[in-house]
Amino acid sequence: MKTLCCGFIGLGLIGGSIAKAIKENLPDTRIVAYDINADALALATRDGIVDIAATGIDHSFDDCDYIFLCAPVQKNDALLTQIKEILPADCILTDVGSVKGDILDAVKAAGLENQFVGGHPMAGSERIGYVNSKSMILQNAYYILSPTEQVSEEAVKAYSDLVQKMGAIPLVLSADTHDYVTAAVSHLPHVIAASLVNLVHDNDSEDGLMKMIAAGGFKDITRIASSSAVMWQEICMTNTENIITLLDKYMASLEDIRNELTQRDSKSLYDLFSEAKTYRDSFMDASSGPIKRSYSITVDIADEPGALASIATILALNQISIKNIGIVHNREYEGGVLKIEFYAEDSIEKAVQLLNTRGYTTYTKK
Repeated sequence: MKTLCCGFIGLGLIGGSIAKAIKENLPDTRIVAYDINADALALATRDGIVDIAATGIDHSFDDCDYIFLCAPVQKNDALLTQIKEILPADCILTDVGSVKGDILDAVKAAGLENQFVGGHPMAGSERIGYVNSKSMILQNAYYILSPTEQVSEEAVKAYSDLVQKMGAIPLVLSADTHDYVTAAVSHLPHVIAASLVNLVHDNDSEDGLMKMIAAGGFKDITRIASSSAVMWQEICMTNTENIITLLDKYMASLEDIRNELTQRDSKSLYDLFSEAKTYRDSFMDASSGPIKRSYSITVDIADEPGALASIATILALNQISIKNIGIVHNREYEGGVLKIEFYAEDSIEKAVQLLNTRGYTTYTKK
């Protein structure tokens, strides 16, 4: 049986994480990679993730069963001409972008429809680069596949099996459906979060009072506004029509709410919050999805020297890694004085059990 070979053009956060997931779960896989960042490529080679470090998009990729395009979206489109010259006839070409329409148009223009299956692992981090890549970010995350009509069912099935072996959950959607869905649940929310943050910025007092108390609920619902400005500019410029369609619908709903407020329509306002709560509470409590969950708890602590350090020490001594820790000054929406954020979901249960046995009161959020 032929050894599986996967090629990566671009080895940043997502490319590196996919490569690590493949190598960890299918250790005999040969991985070929090229990245303009020579340091990242060298590190991946030293890590034992990359077997062949290519110096360009060349015949190092000749034996690949899959080639993952993991460069920025606009660069992926431009690279297709080069890739066509070296793409093996039985190789599946895929990408990792969060918009499928433009790459599909570019694939059609390059005449590569019979080998292309769009891919979108709905996972990520606020950090970038290979150095921050981790196989675990793919665990139980939806991985959307958007095949062209020309790709065989056997090829899509094989790719779905590979995704499962990475630890992710394959979901096959057309490119159009993918772009509309992600516009609703990821792209538009990022636009709204950014606009809310700027609303507070533009209307804050000179002493920054709004900023000072912008914690709790406001900080939670605008967390995604801290994402890469360059990446979200690109997404808005490539999934523009879907975002505008949904933005128009959202603005119409805001206008309805404004009218209900003007008319002091208490029943409609109650229904707004009640229906939203019911639907929101029905969501699966899982990390899969385009907007990643924050793994955090809050803890009641006494206002005394060393209280925060004591908790940090307890967790560290029990090998529980802390991503962020700090005092919650605005507790309108949550209990607990101290907020602790973790890197992984399983750390929550361990930390809660550990702290509860030490007499601390902890709170977790849905």
